[in-house]
Amino acid sequence: MRKLLFIALITVFMFSCENDKVSERLTPGMYRAELVVSDAEVLLFNFKVNTASTLEIYNAEEIIKVDEIVYKNDSVYIKPPVFEGELIAKIEKGVLNGYFVVKGKGRKVPFTAQMNNDRFDSFQDADFNIDGNWETTFSPESESESYKAKGVFKQDGNKVTGTFRTETGDYRFLEGVLSGSTLKLSAFDGAHAFLFTAQVTDSTLQGTFFSGNHYKEPFEAIRNNDYELKSADELTFLKEGYDSLAFQFPDANGNQIALSDARFKDKVVVVQIMGTWCPNCLDESTYFAEYYKKNNDKDLEFVSLAFEYAKTEQQAFNNIKRLQDRVGITYPILLAQIGSTSKEEAQEKLPMLNHVLSYPTTVFIDKQGKVRKIHTGFNGPATGEKYTEFKLEFDNFINRLLAE
Repeated sequence: MRKLLFIALITVFMFSCENDKVSERLTPGMYRAELVVSDAEVLLFNFKVNTASTLEIYNAEEIIKVDEIVYKNDSVYIKPPVFEGELIAKIEKGVLNGYFVVKGKGRKVPFTAQMNNDRFDSFQDADFNIDGNWETTFSPESESESYKAKGVFKQDGNKVTGTFRTETGDYRFLEGVLSGSTLKLSAFDGAHAFLFTAQVTDSTLQGTFFSGNHYKEPFEAIRNNDYELKSADELTFLKEGYDSLAFQFPDANGNQIALSDARFKDKVVVVQIMGTWCPNCLDESTYFAEYYKKNNDKDLEFVSLAFEYAKTEQQAFNNIKRLQDRVGITYPILLAQIGSTSKEEAQEKLPMLNHVLSYPTTVFIDKQGKVRKIHTGFNGPATGEKYTEFKLEFDNFINRLLAE
């Protein structure tokens, strides 16, 4: 009997070890990854493996450091910081085959990668130079879905970098090539996978925007260096009869936090409407966290209201803690909503606003508790001069409120 038990235990152990066995680990070097976004298009991005447990994802000037790499059974699990999405793949002879998975949203995009220094292949010299600003319309044929954007690009030979700014934020760091008259730009950050393709003339772009393999829409653009979007400070406002904001939501400890609490009394308060899943929110939160650390000796408070698609409070707070730990956020992030990121539902939680048009949206409150400005969206580091301009305006406005 003991002999049979011993054999059974050995069998279980060997089976367990076999399941945990990994045939290969990541080899240091530069890789080109492909995400299949449609039958005809793949989204390309580069990452550099430094060690078997660390790598860096590149998007133009952006470098995303990844240190959550787990080998389990016959697969590697690569989880970029902050966001929920992860790359899951088998490694065979240095080639990765698997999927980019966002479990909470039920999304799964085929993924492959192998060593290659090039982001996109370029078979021809560029026929045109798209340096400058482009007045852009997404979904131009749809009256209800159409929206404006400003394309801002820099070109060096075939290589193109830049972004599209919209009234609710930007599409972050885009990088790609103009080969002949065909433009391809991409970005991957662990939450979103963006691909823009277009046919180019000296004054027009006709293209398609892909977000993963679940969404696509057409866009068109004309060269217009004088084009400007509407002011981000004029899109969201208080309804008639209101001059202040009010809310009460829980923190991770179950405490109900309200704007009327003593910690906010007689202070300038910056209220951020956001989500842990939102790349523009991450950019803004990174800036806010650093600003708060440098100015926490002043009569200034920050508080974020998180609208999460996570189905449970526990998962939502796990995502919030992940963001706080990774970015170094020391001000409170409250859970405003779970199970949906609907802007209509968000506006119901904050009925004094005319709408919630964008994540993020930032509300500036003076020492008397009055709303002084509401800023829709966020133009992050990928927007260059616009980001520099935002930081200067933000600092000046906060200092003015503090001086009152």
